[in-house]
Amino acid sequence: MRSAVLDDIDWKILFELQANGRMTNVELASRVGISPPPCLRRVKALEQAGMITGYRAVLDLPRLGFQVRAFAFVGLASQAEADLAAFVALADTWPVVRECYMQSGEFDFVLRCVAADLGDFQNFVMDHLTTAPNVDSVRTSLTIRRTKYEPGIPVAARPRP
Repeated sequence: MRSAVLDDIDWKILFELQANGRMTNVELASRVGISPPPCLRRVKALEQAGMITGYRAVLDLPRLGFQVRAFAFVGLASQAEADLAAFVALADTWPVVRECYMQSGEFDFVLRCVAADLGDFQNFVMDHLTTAPNVDSVRTSLTIRRTKYEPGIPVAARPRP
């Protein structure tokens, strides 16, 4: 199932589920204007096609003791495919790294990091990130406050066939 074959009902389902993945199938069906059995079939088809990849709880990081959100911008000495893959594999082992993006431009990777406090983040940078094989440069940026958080996709601006 590609975006070109999604109809308006499929897009409505995606919109509703990304806003509230815990709603019942009956509520979802009502919101998108179809009966529950075809709604459930559509959701299952979207899951099987990989359009829906999971359901997660959104956690309040500060209330759970994670006071630091930061970004690390990493440049590698070599961009050979094996070196890029090795860095990705290493980043996968670091719990403080919550997201890792390979980039074009000035840096090779951007890491979104979460730590309990500034000391924990600094220890990660000094003990793991800057000493990692092939890492040539690291710049970090602490988040002062999150001003927008809207995961998912802008369904209203979806691609048109």
